[in-house]
Amino acid sequence: MTEDPAFGPEQRSASTQSRLLAERLRQSLLDGAFAAGSRLNEVHLARTLLVSRTPLRAALQTLAGEGLLHHTPNCGFTVPEQSLTAIVDAYEMRALAEGLAARFAAERGLSDEMRLRMEAALVAGEKALADDTAEDARRGFYAEANEAFHGVIHEAAQSQLVADVLRICQRVPQTSAHNIVAFDLDDVRQRHAAHRKIYEAIICREPREAEQLMRQHVLAVKLSMARWFSLRDTEAAPVQPRTRKSAARR
Repeated sequence: MTEDPAFGPEQRSASTQSRLLAERLRQSLLDGAFAAGSRLNEVHLARTLLVSRTPLRAALQTLAGEGLLHHTPNCGFTVPEQSLTAIVDAYEMRALAEGLAARFAAERGLSDEMRLRMEAALVAGEKALADDTAEDARRGFYAEANEAFHGVIHEAAQSQLVADVLRICQRVPQTSAHNIVAFDLDDVRQRHAAHRKIYEAIICREPREAEQLMRQHVLAVKLSMARWFSLRDTEAAPVQPRTRKSAARR
């Protein structure tokens, strides 16, 4: 983590500072910047980020509530182990639930207010991914637009069962619509293009198309995430020294 004077206590209100800290730490956790099982030292983090411990603790508690951190009384916050198998399983279940949500939304239709919110989310996503958007802010802006887009579809589906399944999927925080893993710009732009097609299928009342497009979209995100995890693990793996026996066989 590098120092950032913009997070200093004189620059931000406590609530705004806590939210910004949570977003910054969320991205670091999703990117694997902290080793699994490691304990986050609040004093060290506060000094590094040039913030007081009060908004930092609030940010850490927010992330613990999302499952990105574990909190143990009197022991503090630790980074949980990340199981690729569990994440993939959650994405598979999310693809089914999100597909149903899109189908139901297309069957039942959008209110004018919902349609405007979806369009606003699409515009916000395009702005977030534009070339002139600051690189350090792009991911956070897109996360908000992505969450808003999927949120409208969940609401329009009018299905408590689907909502419950999606809530269970979010117990694995990497599957949340707000948590963007593997933020490759070209890849995310393709994901956003899929949003536009899903939106068109819903407003045109094409439930089968909406369901298929949504499932393909979520599974494509799963694939990007799995590739990123594989690459990260490969880069982190230590190089094994060659033994004399193996060298002799060559």
